[in-house]
Amino acid sequence: MRVSTRGRYGLRAMFELASHYGQGPMLMSTVAERQNLSRKHLHALLTTLKSADLVRSFRGPGGGFQLARPPAQIRLSEVLRALEGPLSLVHCVEDREACDRADTCVARGVWRQLSDAIHGVLDGATLQDLVGQEHAGCPDPKRKQKRRNMLRDSGSTVGRSKPASRRPRTKAGTK
Repeated sequence: MRVSTRGRYGLRAMFELASHYGQGPMLMSTVAERQNLSRKHLHALLTTLKSADLVRSFRGPGGGFQLARPPAQIRLSEVLRALEGPLSLVHCVEDREACDRADTCVARGVWRQLSDAIHGVLDGATLQDLVGQEHAGCPDPKRKQKRRNMLRDSGSTVGRSKPASRRPRTKAGTK
């Protein structure tokens, strides 16, 4: 199974909305900027997610998009199904009628096990889990770099991989 750009970008957009859940609607342009997504593509994704009752939109000042439910109540499987359709590896796992050989296919059992494993992982994970992972130290590279810059600018040594040298600095060429 290969998750398309649609699924990956849509999950990133949902993550951004989950990260700001409870703070009111987010502008689409803000989500696009923070996740480095095209506004045009994001609009199509949010429209699909709205149709699936996963996000709500609000017009006017203070408007934007927000999750329709708390992040802990939205499973990754719901998001990907809304954007990608069925998550099975082959059509005959979801629909026996899709293949004449479904009843006699020796590989169908393997496809079912793999599909069940994928469903298990995606059904067992929520948007809140992704938010928790980010806060636990798995931020995206841009945010990680911003944190490093903030630490460097503040003079903090927290998060540095090597301790600062204790030897006094000297001019080049002198001892």
